[in-house]
Amino acid sequence: MEYREHTVEQGDCISSIAVKYGLLPETVWADPRNGELRQLRKNPNALLPKDIVFVRKIEEKNELAATQKRHRFKRKGIPEKLIVRFMNNHEPRGGEAYQLEVDGRITTGKTDSEGYLRAAIAPNAKRAKVTFSKSGEKFTFKLGYINPLTELSGVQGRLANLGFYFGAIDGKPSEHLRNAVRNFQTEHLSGDEATGELNEKTRNKIKEIYGD
Repeated sequence: MEYREHTVEQGDCISSIAVKYGLLPETVWADPRNGELRQLRKNPNALLPKDIVFVRKIEEKNELAATQKRHRFKRKGIPEKLIVRFMNNHEPRGGEAYQLEVDGRITTGKTDSEGYLRAAIAPNAKRAKVTFSKSGEKFTFKLGYINPLTELSGVQGRLANLGFYFGAIDGKPSEHLRNAVRNFQTEHLSGDEATGELNEKTRNKIKEIYGD
């Protein structure tokens, strides 16, 4: 079986890579050639630039079909899901009307009772903007740009999205990050654990709150 090597760029995830080469995300992620990457990254939606993903070349597939008749073939693996939760003072923003724009395509809807927005999007979507109809608030998301939680930049990105960190997503330690970690620990761990030190328990709590 022939393979090509895809070098990950910022914004890539397994879904966007798979659709680029005409494969299913699970086919690429579960491929034995990517076993080392799975062990390293854990989450197919959080890769690091310069990671190498092995992508097998598509094999031609033939299907029998009668002539002079219409046949429908459905491509698997599309769409993906965008899931975002909106909160206000720790309370879900349920039932709020919104407009969602993803790479220029606009849809409308309402958040559910738990404040979640769930929408089908293309696997290679890059940008989403949510505008709440009543308040006019706008939220913009770069899709696929979160780095692995094992990386300091991945911690920065998650804490930024959770509203704790406001510095650069550069993978460098700073007083801004230390304060963000301390504030996160104060809110989600016990008071005596609010040290500002990024330990394993804090990473696990970030994973629990934000997702991997």
